[in-house]
Order: sequence, then C-alpha cells, then structure tokens
Amino acid sequence: MSDLYVTGLEANAANYAPLTPLTFLDWSADVYPDRPAVIHGSRRFTWAQTRERCRRLASALSARGVGRGDTVSVIAANTPEMAEAHFGIPMTGAVLNTVNTRLDAATIAFILDHAQARVLITDREFSPAVAAALRQCQASPLVIDIDDPEYRGPGDRLGEVDYEDLLAGAPAEYERIEPTDEWQAISLNYTSGTTGNPKGVVYHHRGAHLNAVGNIITWGMPRHSVYLWTLPMFHCNGWCFPWTIAACAGTNVCLRKVDAAEIFRLMRTEGVTHYCGAPVVHSLLIDAPPQWREGVGRVSAMVAAAAPPAAMIEGMERLGFDLTHVYGLTETYGPAAVCAKHEEWDDLDVPGRAERNSRQGVRYPLQDGMTVFDQKTGLPVPADGQTIGEIVFRGNITMKGYLKNPAATQEAFDGGWFHSGDLGVIEPDGYVKIKDRAKDVIISGGENISSLEVEDVLYRHPAVAAAGVVAQPDPRWGETPLAFVELKPGAQASEAELIEHCRAGLAHFKAPKKVVFGPLPKTSTGKIQKHILRDQAKSASAIG
Repeated sequence: MSDLYVTGLEANAANYAPLTPLTFLDWSADVYPDRPAVIHGSRRFTWAQTRERCRRLASALSARGVGRGDTVSVIAANTPEMAEAHFGIPMTGAVLNTVNTRLDAATIAFILDHAQARVLITDREFSPAVAAALRQCQASPLVIDIDDPEYRGPGDRLGEVDYEDLLAGAPAEYERIEPTDEWQAISLNYTSGTTGNPKGVVYHHRGAHLNAVGNIITWGMPRHSVYLWTLPMFHCNGWCFPWTIAACAGTNVCLRKVDAAEIFRLMRTEGVTHYCGAPVVHSLLIDAPPQWREGVGRVSAMVAAAAPPAAMIEGMERLGFDLTHVYGLTETYGPAAVCAKHEEWDDLDVPGRAERNSRQGVRYPLQDGMTVFDQKTGLPVPADGQTIGEIVFRGNITMKGYLKNPAATQEAFDGGWFHSGDLGVIEPDGYVKIKDRAKDVIISGGENISSLEVEDVLYRHPAVAAAGVVAQPDPRWGETPLAFVELKPGAQASEAELIEHCRAGLAHFKAPKKVVFGPLPKTSTGKIQKHILRDQAKSASAIG
C-alpha cells in the first residue's frame, strides 16, 4: 500500500486546530462586534461586550485556581450569565456543568459531589434547594451569586461574591486555554436514567462544535437569527444552541420563565425568528388568546421530547409557525436526528402531515449513523415499519461516556454503537419511529423522570404494599407520572396524601399527578407487569 499521501504531510499548526465551539465567539466578536448578542430586559450586550464579559469570567475563575479538568457547576435560569458560562468556563480549560433548576436538594448535592465541583454559580431564585444541597454535600465549592435584575422574587444570596462584582474586578485581557485535543471534555450533563443516581454525561469540544453547526444546517438558520430561549440552557447545554447562536452571529433573547404573553411580546418586539421547546411550550402558545399573537411574524419552531400530535401541527400552522421535529438524548448532545420534511408532504391533509412529522426521522447531517437494531441478532431491522428493535447512534455527536462509570459506558457503546434504550421501527422510506421506551422513562415537559425513582419514594410510605409508575398521556406536558398503588391489608391512604408524600421526597414535577388504587398485576415471581399498567394508563378509566 502506497504512503504517497501520508509521509511528510502530517498535521501541523498551519493546517490543523482542535475543533471547539469557543472559536465561534471570537468570529462573531471580530466580524460583527456591534451586533446584538444577548438581550435580557433592560440589559443588552453586543458580541464585543459579550466576549469581554466571558473573558472577565475566565480571568476571575483562573485567578481563583480554576483550570484544566476542573468542574464549574451552574444553577441558573436563561440569563446572560448562563450564556456567558458556556464560553467563559471552557476558556479556562474547565468543564461546564449546568444543573437542572428543578431538581431536589439531595440530587443537587449528589451532582456537586460526583462532579467534584470547584465552583458553583447560582441564581438566588434557587437558593432554598441550593442551600440545602450545600449542607448535604461533601464538596465545598466557591459559591458565586447571580442577582438578576429581572428577578424580583424571594431568595437569599449564598455566595462569597456577586457575579457582576466578580467580572468588574477581573481583567478583560485573557487568552483562552486551547484544548489539548478536541476530545477534551467541555461540559458535563446529568441524566436521571432509570435506576439509582443520575449519570454524568461528558461532552467533548469536537462534538459541541459539530452539533452547533449541525443545528444551523438542519434548521436552515440564516446569519443573525434571533433565538428566543424558551428551552432551558441547562438541558443538554440548550441543545448546543448557545454555541450555535455564536456561530451564526445571532441574538440570544433570554427568558427566565415560560409565559405565553411574554413569549409573544418578545417575538413581536425583538423580531424573534427561532425557538425550541418541548410540546408543552408549543401547546401553551397555541392555546393563548389570539390578541397576544397580533403583530408576530413567521417563526421557526423546533420540538422534541415527544412526537407532535396532529392538533399541535394544525395549531402551529394556524399561528403561521414552521415546526421541525427533532429527536435525541442527553448522550447525543440533544438533537441528533430530525424528521426532515419533503415538499410533497405539503400536499397532504393535516393527519397525513402529522403522521409524517411525528416520526423521529433520520440522522443529523453531522452524525455518522442512526438505525434500529434487532436486540437478538444485533443487526438492523428491515425497513418494514413493523419489526421493533432498539434505536442506536454513532458518530461525532455522541458523548465521550459516563463520568466515573466505565461499566455503564461500555454497555452503552456495545458493538460500536450508542444504545438509546428506545424501541422503534424503520419505515419503508428509511425514517425511524419510536414505538416504546425500553427504560421506563417518563418524559414530562421535556424532562426525564425515572419511574423507579418515583416508585422508590412511594414504597417509603407505610401504607404502600406495591407500586408501579408509568407514563400517562397529558395534553399539556406530553406525559405525566401515573401511580398504581396496592395498599397493605387494613392500611389507608388517600390520593392527595400519597402525592404530597412524593412531593416531599422528589422534585415536584416528578410526583404523580394521579393515583389509582387496587391490586397490581404480577408475574408468578411477583414482578409487577408494567405493560398491563401502561395499557390501563391509556384508557379513559385510568386518565379520566
């Protein structure tokens, strides 16, 4: 075999640099320094100002000993500080860990310990849970407070320094620490999974760079897109969109809380062109009073977490919005598949378009592969729309692995593919469609809920003999937890009592919305037959 094109043509500084999304910030700040980068209430920052703030953050963290491989956790709403964290923290070589603001104190404490957080940047809105977590965890991070002027509610300051004071006292001149290679960790996201403690999913600079660009290609985003942050930035790093918006020199329009009236106001006043969210967000806009929508132009919307029902597609069309359905997991940087639309679908009626658009679709342009494997043979299933297997991915927008969990990493990457745990089929046109969830995960408002975690809390109630938790269809949230409970002989407990019991031990969104009492179906070995409960959850008697 000839080495004609190998010898003497090695990579060097002139022709190779590790991929990192941090370069997008410099590009926008250099080329479009005066264009708006971040808008939040009365605060408006250009790309030049945003780069300066990110550099100041990096300078301040470096001065406090933060460097390569350290973890900096952030518990914040969609604010300028959260957007800046996606650049300022990795600039130091450290790893960004965005934490779900809806988590309970015990889970936050576990994450801070497991990630070995050196620094915690936290918004005072979340101080009750954060304060309790800091009391429970072994880690002793430096705590930095975000005091957002747009937040006027209760909440104590917990830190040694305020974020704005931190930036003001730091030099603006900072040369970022380049990744030693593009596989270096850039961020750490925790996923609840289905059993035990959450798993830490590690992203690398290469994957973050490529998925950020992939979002632009997949969605056809033009330069200077105006993106509204309805999707939490803590969720899979906002599906990599903090880096995407920098790549297209766009504008981040921040939003602390999903509110239909405020969303339409911002769309109108700021000229929003794009936003992402779970089905609940889109349904909220569809159901809003028509007068709120006046003056809003055509907006591109991206939906994930559950297949969009026909009513949603019809409603989005009524709003004049263009809906794109994507699919992915925390382990794939958020969206790694898209239901790529075809022009001929426009000629279909609403049910026909809904059937096409409800599918999980095909791989992202910058993902190498996506298919469905027969779980027995390990081979792709036929494209018949009937044969069920497990959805698998491979390529550059797949995680490095699970932090401190080599066994789970090896299992997830078995056979050279990432195994999603979702069961689906391949339809004749090559599009993938989910049929079931292999891991009993309930997706509510875009957030994963472990049914086993909820069951564990239910079992702690003295009156509960057996419990099974499954997904219940919900018109607003997509799915909500439904608990089937068998009480101990002679014991009594009300639905309200058990729900409150769960709310005391879990983040509130994880608690069941309804409890059905009665004997639970079991196998001969005593295992609860969840497939029967799922069927009952879909019936009027269970959800009515």
